[in-house]
Amino acid sequence: MSDAKPVLIDGEWRAADGEGTFEPRNPTAQSPTGELYPVSSLNDVEAAVRAGAAAAEEMAGLAPTVIASFLERFAERIEARADELVAMAHAESGLPASPRLQDIELPRTADQLRQAAAAARAGSWALPTIDSQSGIRSMYAALGGPVVVFGPNNFPFAFNSLAGGDFASAIAAGNPVIGKANSSHPGTTRLLGEEAFAASQDVGLPTAAVQLIYRTDHQVGEQLVSHPLVAATGYTGSRSAGLALKAAADQAGKPIYLELSSINPVVVLPGAIAERGGDELMDEFVTSCLMGTGQFCTNPGIVLLLKGEGAEQFIAAAREKFGEAPVGTMLTEGVQKNMERSVSHLREAGAELLVGGATGGGAGYSFQNTLLRVSGTQFIKEPEKLQEEAFGNESLFVVADDMDQALEVSRRFEGNLTGCIYSHSGGDDDALYNRIAPILRRKVGRLLNDKMPTGVAVSSAMNHGGPYPATGHPGFTAVGLPASLLRFGMLQCFDNVRPHRLPPALRDQNPTGQMWRLVDKEWTQADAAAG
Repeated sequence: MSDAKPVLIDGEWRAADGEGTFEPRNPTAQSPTGELYPVSSLNDVEAAVRAGAAAAEEMAGLAPTVIASFLERFAERIEARADELVAMAHAESGLPASPRLQDIELPRTADQLRQAAAAARAGSWALPTIDSQSGIRSMYAALGGPVVVFGPNNFPFAFNSLAGGDFASAIAAGNPVIGKANSSHPGTTRLLGEEAFAASQDVGLPTAAVQLIYRTDHQVGEQLVSHPLVAATGYTGSRSAGLALKAAADQAGKPIYLELSSINPVVVLPGAIAERGGDELMDEFVTSCLMGTGQFCTNPGIVLLLKGEGAEQFIAAAREKFGEAPVGTMLTEGVQKNMERSVSHLREAGAELLVGGATGGGAGYSFQNTLLRVSGTQFIKEPEKLQEEAFGNESLFVVADDMDQALEVSRRFEGNLTGCIYSHSGGDDDALYNRIAPILRRKVGRLLNDKMPTGVAVSSAMNHGGPYPATGHPGFTAVGLPASLLRFGMLQCFDNVRPHRLPPALRDQNPTGQMWRLVDKEWTQADAAAG
């Protein structure tokens, strides 16, 4: 273990109490990156959780401005170390250094940290509520323990366990964080951890406000999320691993927020094809589906069409473009193998292979750009099997005989992060739209019109959530501040508590003059009448 990189526990970069090591691999070269990381034992977990619990008590007395200053300072430190971070993330993920990492994802990460800082400083996210007549007041506040964050493999910055949206939301709500790095980019997480810890000390946060371990075995991971002192968990990753963690957390009564699986159906109505022609729509679809080698949770995995000449032209053009497009590199060998397995399962369930379908075709870990096709009748017969997520550069066309069958297909969609409907801009498809939109609306967190779903804007109105299996709870979002903070807050009520003992946000005087509070059933920034 002496050559393994240290973990960060209670303010100290120290050798892990480990149960083995692992080496991340460069997916383009298909070779180790040259760094060794530890698999932490239960002893590491216990130490981190206990330190995090102590930090939570200290953070309860901190002003929101301190938390905001940390997030802003962290963003500055990330930007100052951008070149090193981008080089490490590129080596570990195979994602393009520019524009993907340098020009898009790293700036987005810094921006969402600053948005979280603004939310913490403003305080309105906490929904301060005052009933002056009864003397009862309430607001959301920190959970009182550490939040564990499991980051995914496909966004080494923007969803990183020590810099991404879950991290920013948990910290902004006043909680310490224990980051569990994704095994595909531990070096990137280590560098981010160095800057997060340094920023925390710059502003005077507790030493255990930010902690980092790299990997545990499955049993230890389940013990982590169910630990009596852990307040909550945020997880983004595979459905099977997420559900195992959820079972452990649920049994212990611990909140866990999951992002698991999504195929993001796109419905293309006949009028849209007739109006825009195959090329315009096709370019949007191909770009969305193959961007990042399809390794986005909002990748369009199903396209629903109505039988006809337009649908056949659309499919033929897609088949040609998929065959001609360059094949990208996949994040890990595991992603490549899962892609091979998922495509095989789709074919066994009745899908016809149109193009691709085999490992290789690109640099390093790769899988051919793949399109499949199935009838609406067959989809209705095997809806569960034909909705297996193929995480990568793949999509399935479902061709319905008519609109009635398309509605039956839609009723069998599982919960998704997004759903999209393309329709004629002049209203020729409105009758069809009005039939299918209410069904699709209930199946997705975000409904789009006439645009592909791949982009996820860091907007206060964004919902990056949805019904199961997209997430573990349809009422919350992983992107969109300040709403994303509510996952990591508890509703605290104060009844007849003396004014000087109340949190500043619940006293008669508005502490900032800008905070929105529900005072006697009216949203206002004004002071409350003296009780």
